[in-house]
Order: sequence, then structure tokens, then C-alpha cells
Amino acid sequence: MYKIIAKEIINDLVQKMVIKAPFVARKCQPGQFIIIIPREGGERIPLTVTDFDREKELVTVIFQMLGESTRFLGTLKAGDTVPDFVGPLGVPTHLSKHKKVLGIGGGVGAAPLYPQMKALAENGTEVDIIIGGKTKEFCILGDDFKVFAKNIYYATNDGSLGEKGFVTDVLNRLISEGKQYDEIFAIGPLIMMKAVVEITKKLNIPTSVSLNPLMIDGTGMCGCCRVTVNGETKFACVDGPDFDGFSVDFDEAMVRQTYYKDEEQKSHRCNLDNYK
Repeated sequence: MYKIIAKEIINDLVQKMVIKAPFVARKCQPGQFIIIIPREGGERIPLTVTDFDREKELVTVIFQMLGESTRFLGTLKAGDTVPDFVGPLGVPTHLSKHKKVLGIGGGVGAAPLYPQMKALAENGTEVDIIIGGKTKEFCILGDDFKVFAKNIYYATNDGSLGEKGFVTDVLNRLISEGKQYDEIFAIGPLIMMKAVVEITKKLNIPTSVSLNPLMIDGTGMCGCCRVTVNGETKFACVDGPDFDGFSVDFDEAMVRQTYYKDEEQKSHRCNLDNYK
């Protein structure tokens, strides 16, 4: 069992949990993810790691309550336990030595962006951040990014925080002002990452994106998380989740994302009694 040490309600849909997970905390690297099972026989929920403390053996995750399983996870409180917390999974983010980078986080995409940008800053890279959301409530982790970011910019659909518009509006403005970046990291909804890449590709600014398709086992065996990258089939769970944004087939990924919307609102419970 893995104990929930702390819980924070960020907004009506998003929560943060800090979980005691010694092995994951010791081994985890920026960009990797875990699979959490919130109850016995329950569904496997993949969540990218937001932060980790090796000494205290703690792992932080942020999740959005969209389906039945994540809604159940949201009912748990500090002191409760979850039966499984598997990881770290996936390939760590390749963090090259750069002079200056830009991180773009849309909604809960700011959560996996945080450890990447933190690691780069600790290695001497100057980091700018754009955080976007529907409203100011969905622009998360701003105070955490402030600790190491040179500049933080906000974009909201309704103008409640920062510029009214999208993260791409801020990106275009920064570029027009002469800002130069060695690499851009974009994490958020597929449509957002696609829009960012359409801009950066024209300018030949290397861009890393993080894909979060439907996953089941997290080890590549089920094949559910397949994506097309540079014309080849890749599995986000073992080949990613980070990929070169210029090579991702976003249109295909967006179509696949809609396949099981109805099923995702329900909870699956594993039943292996017939196989014993």
C-alpha cells in the first residue's frame, strides 16, 4: 500500500497528491510517469510525475477528474492509501545543455512541464514559462515556476489572468519582440501542442512535446498508446512520452483520442477469478 501524505484541491477539477513511494522517488527522472490504481481491482491511471523528493521518498502527481476512476481518486484524502503505484515508466526527458529555453504548459500540462524546467534551471539554463488555461483557476503551478523561471507569462481564454487568448498568442508576441530560444518544450492538449509546433517549425526552433494517449498496461504490450512519429509507429509508454514535435502526426493522435470517450466515463474493474 502507498500512503497519501498530502492533498491539495487546486480547482474544481484538478487535485495534487503527494504519495509515499520510496522506489519511484529514488529512481524517477523528469518526463517519466507512473500508473496508480486507486482501489483493489480498479483501473490503471497513468499520471506524469510532477515532482519527487528522493530523501523524503515522496512523489507528487497532479490529475484532472474526468472519468469515474479519477473522480474516485479525488475522493481520497491524506492518510488514505492506494494499492498500487507503479513506476517510474517511460523515457526520461532528454535535457540538453542550453543557454535559454521556453516551456509552454496548457492546463494540467504545466504539471509534467514543471520537473523538466526545474532540472534545466538547476543545470544553469535560463528558463521562460508560458502558462495557459481556460480561466485563471486552470493556470496552475505559477508560484512553483517563479522559484527558478526568468519570466512567466500567462494566457487565459477569458482574460482573467495575463493576456486574453491562447499560449500561441504569447509565443508569437515573444518571437516578434526578438526573444530567441534554443529549444521549446510544449505540454498540454493535442490541439495546443500542434498549434505551437506549427509556429516553431517555420522558425526551425527545436520543439519537444509530451503525448498522453490512452494507456492500459504502460509497458507497450497492449498497443493502445501507439502514435505515429516520423512515419513510424511508436508507443508513448515505452518510446515516450516525449517526442520531437516536428515529427508527430497530431491529426491522427487527435482522432484516436476520441475513440473511447464514452468508455472513459466508466470504471473498469479487473476480474481474474476465471483464470485462477
